[in-house]
Order: sequence, then C-alpha cells, then structure tokens
Amino acid sequence: MTTAPLSRTAPLSPTARTTPTRGRTRQVDDRARLMALLSDALVAHLGVVAGAHPVVLPTAFGVDPDGPDAGGTLYLHGSVAAGWLAPALEQDVCVTVTELDGLVLARTGFHHSMNYRSAVVIGRPRRVTEPEERRRALDLIVDHMVPGRSADLPAATRKELAATVVVALPLAEASMKQRTGGATLEPGDLELAGWAGVIPLRRVASAPLTEDYVAEPVSPAVLRRAAQLGLPASMSTSTPEAG
Repeated sequence: MTTAPLSRTAPLSPTARTTPTRGRTRQVDDRARLMALLSDALVAHLGVVAGAHPVVLPTAFGVDPDGPDAGGTLYLHGSVAAGWLAPALEQDVCVTVTELDGLVLARTGFHHSMNYRSAVVIGRPRRVTEPEERRRALDLIVDHMVPGRSADLPAATRKELAATVVVALPLAEASMKQRTGGATLEPGDLELAGWAGVIPLRRVASAPLTEDYVAEPVSPAVLRRAAQLGLPASMSTSTPEAG
C-alpha cells in the first residue's frame, strides 16, 4: 500500500526506533546524503524473523528516490520460493547498507575504529504486483549494478517474471550515521609511542572478464561502470582463465 509522498528535504530519523541512541555526533539528518550512500553501495542486508529465528540476507537492490512509497522506494528481489518472503510481508523488516571508507588505527586498542557510512531502514514491505512497476523495479536493480545495463538486455520473459518476486520498502523511516577523520585522542595519548593514522579504503574494479562464448566487445555501459569503480587505466579487458 502506498502512502503520501515525503519531501526529499524531510529530515531522517523521524521515529524513535530509527533515532540513534549513541554516537549521535555521527548522525546524519540530510536525506540527500542517504540517497548518495544508497547510490554508492552495492549490497544491502535484509533482516527478518523467519519462523523461530532471525535471518540476515545479503541482497542486491535498486532505489527510486521518487518512487510510490513515502520517502522513496527501496526495491529488493528474490525467488518466489524464498523462505524469507512470506514472513517479510507479514511484519516490519530491517534493511542495512554499509560502506567502509577506512581503518582508523590509534595508539591504544580502545580507540581503534573505522570510517564508514551506514544506513538503517525499517518498515513493512509490500509485494510489487503491478506489471509496469515490477519491470521498472527489476531494471532499477540491474542498473544499480551497472547503470544503463538494462537497456542492453532483452525484456524479462513470462517464466522469469513468474519465478521472481519484487518487494518494495518505503525509505521514510530511515537513519544514517557516518564517521570520518582520525583516531580519538585521550589525555596522555600524545606521550605514548607508536604509529597512529588511517588506512583509507576504496573499492577498485578489475578489468571486465569476457565469457569464452561471447564474441561481442564489452559494452560501453560496462566499461563506464568499470572506470567509475576505479579500473586502472592501464588495465585492458580480459577473458577468464580456463577452468
């Protein structure tokens, strides 16, 4: 069931359960920064109580900032036979997204930390049944991995659509935290010996590997994505090693 649109400028953490209780100095209130994080990240984790126990599942996802749900729409997909599907549609779920930006090394073990951006989204998913929204959602999930990729692919078949479920989660109830900078200093830390600093981390793509049955060149969309993910300019496309 869709709800009234929520402005992109509406602050994050509108409810008690998505308001951080500690580390509030790292809390992010700007919804645009949440959308930027969702644009950068490639993997989300869905948490749901399935039967007698909770499960947390890694999954690809797609985002429509102007989607039909309050605050925009987060789309997830899976098999119609997935064990998490029925429980997820009957209760609130939690989806988390994290990007690791650096390892923070202090002069004491207590203040070792990480630089990161993380988001938590809580809400009741709905199953997407309207055909046009389903197709758009699946295209968004594919294009989240490689922008423009869905335009290079044939349309999903009836069999594929029948085997795939798409769920939508509103982005209204969400929170985000971010840590940047170096290690926290306590009185006396400057008198201690030893190195302290940050090891910055970033995701770097390798050259696209062409399957041995493919004669076509790597598509422009794939090359653009590899470059965007930091493919070194000196690396050319390659083929997989023989198994």
